[in-house]
Amino acid sequence: MKSLNLPYSVRIDQLRWFAATLVFLFHFELKWRNLGGGGIDSKWAGLIIEGHTGVALFFTLSGFLFMRIAQFQRQIAYAPFVRNRVLRIAPLYLTIFVLALSLNRDSFQPQDLFYLFTANLGDSPTSRNLITGAAWCIPLEFMFYLLFPWLSRFAMERGMRYLLQLLAMMLVFKLMAYRESVHSSLMYFSTFVGRFDQFVMGMLAAMLYQRYQLWLQRWAGWLLLPALLLAAGASALQAHVAPYNVAPHAPFWISWSMMESLVWAGVILSWVSWQGRLPGWLERGLAHGGKISFSFYLLHMGVIQMLAQKFGLPHWTGIAWLDAGLVLGTVYGLVWAVATLSYHTIEEPFLRLRGSYGAVRL
Repeated sequence: MKSLNLPYSVRIDQLRWFAATLVFLFHFELKWRNLGGGGIDSKWAGLIIEGHTGVALFFTLSGFLFMRIAQFQRQIAYAPFVRNRVLRIAPLYLTIFVLALSLNRDSFQPQDLFYLFTANLGDSPTSRNLITGAAWCIPLEFMFYLLFPWLSRFAMERGMRYLLQLLAMMLVFKLMAYRESVHSSLMYFSTFVGRFDQFVMGMLAAMLYQRYQLWLQRWAGWLLLPALLLAAGASALQAHVAPYNVAPHAPFWISWSMMESLVWAGVILSWVSWQGRLPGWLERGLAHGGKISFSFYLLHMGVIQMLAQKFGLPHWTGIAWLDAGLVLGTVYGLVWAVATLSYHTIEEPFLRLRGSYGAVRL
């Protein structure tokens, strides 16, 4: 996705595609298992069975990207920055929220409208139905946007030490909150206390990239595979020690978001620095996947749920693994098509209204 505030990087879009695909695989595997088709039993497939880690990659990537913009612009005008972010996320997010209200019309309460700003908390209308459930993370993203111009200024003035101090403070808050929350794992998973450090980790990665860019570009080819293996190993560890929605009060989750974003920061740094080339068709395809990733993320559960309710568990060949692969490819293609339509219909017209926000010092 091209920006007026930073030279375009196809690698960023490709990482967006990867993050959205991980979340898709996570929900597809859950639905396939629930339909009786069996699931993946190996913890080493943590990137799939705990594919919600794609959200952590999104958050870390947001911190990285916006810190890169701040470094490029040197100064950010607050109001134009927030305006751009509203134009980016509000049209589709509001569409999903209105859909959620419509689905819950019989139980609607006027105060439900306030959940527009806190869809990650309490009994949000978006969380009452699977097809709108992915919207929970958007308020967290927007809260980061509201803070970012200040955070980036302080980080550029005071250096990486400031971001490390923020991470230390977040760890203190996590320790304070652990025994005060009956379902601490869910609290760490879906609140600002549990996720803010992932944005900060992305900002820290951007500062490291600026300082060591030439070195990273020289060695990225050697660093990329270990970084990906480390990310896969981290998800396997989480699947083994404290699976999501199975361990509601596990101390592992106190430090998990920081470890999770640390390994994704390594993937981001190595992939963005890599100077190699994929086949042209693949470069373009993955870049398109990144461009439509917001629609893909918010709409994929709706497509999966609709098809599951309509067709149940298909037995096209009678071979379990082949049926799973064929259905996976078919559903992924349909989500891709719906997301492309959504991008061009709902997102793109508003994205064209964005402007530069690098003119005025805060």
